Amino acid sequence: MDGEQVEVGVGPWPGEPPGDPRFDPELLAQGDRRNVVDRYRYWRREAIVADLDRRRHGFHVAIENWQHDLNIGTVVRNANAFLAAEVHIVGRRRWNRRGAMVTDRYQHVRHHETIEDFVGWARAGQLPIVGIDNLPGSRPMETATLPRRCVLLFGQEGPGLSEPARAACDQVFSIAQYGSTRSINAGVASGIAMHAWIRAHAVPAPPDGPPPSPGG
Repeated sequence: MDGEQVEVGVGPWPGEPPGDPRFDPELLAQGDRRNVVDRYRYWRREAIVADLDRRRHGFHVAIENWQHDLNIGTVVRNANAFLAAEVHIVGRRRWNRRGAMVTDRYQHVRHHETIEDFVGWARAGQLPIVGIDNLPGSRPMETATLPRRCVLLFGQEGPGLSEPARAACDQVFSIAQYGSTRSINAGVASGIAMHAWIRAHAVPAPPDGPPPSPGG
């Protein structure tokens, strides 16, 4: 029926619980309604993170947080979807987690108090800093290939990248826009940029298999 609420996930495990240590006894007993793909149903959070860590991609994502930017939750959620190595919050430590939809439980998030701290970390890891902003002199992302190993850096909603952040960037790319608005928000921009990296460097995503079944 139209408007009917569809329950997400799976109920309690039918029959004898499996002996797989990745499975969570509480989830097996009560069901798993989390926002995870089916192949991770009933898995412990630590087991999911460990499996993701085996497959994480070579790009990181960073966003400036000087005014409690509401886009950060979306950035974290996108980073989880595209399997970024880490998310880096530059500036204020606290951020609004509602937009992350609990994906921050499965995504590594690191904090840097200043741009200088963040740049020092990136330089030590020999990771190019790639700014994403519609700035004069930026290169169109549609005509370029992002580096395989890099940090994608996004600025605050409104002002975009701060002056110190702009100075730290090895490259700056812009996202083509065709309407009347001056800019798109960092949450949307991050998804576009991460998917551009995926198209250039990632293998096809694994199929999301059916929920595990007894004896399967």
